[in-house]
Amino acid sequence: MASTSQPLRGKRACKNIFWAVFPHACFILSLVIYAFLGALMFSHIEGNRKVNLSEEYRNFLQNLWNISRNLSDNMTENEEIFKEKIHALLNAAERDWFVNPKDIWTFFGSLFFCCTVFTTVGYGNTYPVTRIGKYLCMLYALFGIPLMFLVLTDMGDILATVLSKSYSEFRKLQSKILASKLCSGSICSKGDELKSRAQSKVVINEPLTIMEVLKSQPGVKRKPIKYCNAEIFEMLIARESEHTKPARNKNIARWSSCPELARGKTMSRVMENFDKIGKQLEKLDVPIVLMVLVIFVYISCAAAILPNWETRLDFQEAFYFCFITLTTIGFGDTQLEHPKFFLFFSLYIIIGMEIVFIAFKLGQDRLIGLYKKVISFCGEKKMPSKKVYPK
Repeated sequence: MASTSQPLRGKRACKNIFWAVFPHACFILSLVIYAFLGALMFSHIEGNRKVNLSEEYRNFLQNLWNISRNLSDNMTENEEIFKEKIHALLNAAERDWFVNPKDIWTFFGSLFFCCTVFTTVGYGNTYPVTRIGKYLCMLYALFGIPLMFLVLTDMGDILATVLSKSYSEFRKLQSKILASKLCSGSICSKGDELKSRAQSKVVINEPLTIMEVLKSQPGVKRKPIKYCNAEIFEMLIARESEHTKPARNKNIARWSSCPELARGKTMSRVMENFDKIGKQLEKLDVPIVLMVLVIFVYISCAAAILPNWETRLDFQEAFYFCFITLTTIGFGDTQLEHPKFFLFFSLYIIIGMEIVFIAFKLGQDRLIGLYKKVISFCGEKKMPSKKVYPK
């Protein structure tokens, strides 16, 4: 029986882990599929569009030909005028006149564009030109942005759990080190006495009678009779609930004999996991300085790696680019030569956006607390002082 029960327990543990991870994997997989479908759609629509030579393009060529024809042999005399005219002419030019759409709207280029849409970064380097592409871009963002926020919230719970546990373990270790330094003979002896007193307290684990409960509680005799009865009643309820828990655990064997009940219980646990999304993020309470340090280290690591394939960027420019990306500002002033390599950083972008989001959330909570303190302080100052009149 023991040999057969161990594989069953292993299977149950694997199933529990699978159904616990299922909501997180479902969200991430949905976002990946949504990005790939968008890349296929935009690469087909924008990449296969026909480039029509507009009247503005013809005027641009005509002006460029006129400038080149009017140049004199002596370039020193007309150099400044030539620079001004060329600068004004190039500012009026559009990029689509000189670029083949298929070179921009490849699969990886379209995938990079989709990532900039639902992450709300929007560099502005790549944008739809056709009317159908613009309408589909709005529709794509309408469903993609909430899905992205859902993934951020879900991953925020995981990250918040890791941060809170790490910070609590660090505080426990810090308190143990401090206690070991401050612990002297007298303090340790007092701690041992307190532990012995705590262990000497009666714990109601076995069914007791009302008289035994009264004898074990010395403070009951001093209190009024009504309060004693209420306290005894609460103790009896607590004792009854403690002894009913093992009985419930005995009924777990029924789930294995009835697959329908086991399936229903599993689905209820999955639904509970979906309902718990965002709860751990609300409970997170770590110092804001720690989050700023985490953001700095996180961006610095990417800024040190990014110049390996983006040769035009140094560490400072890469740091600036990563910060603008993770905060979803996306000016577009820094362009990437190899955006397909940056797509491999998609997980880095999502986790980084989540870290920045948590830092903003903590900063928001701190600001709300500060405003409350300021308003309460101002309210106490403006409250009229009570006058005491002589009797």
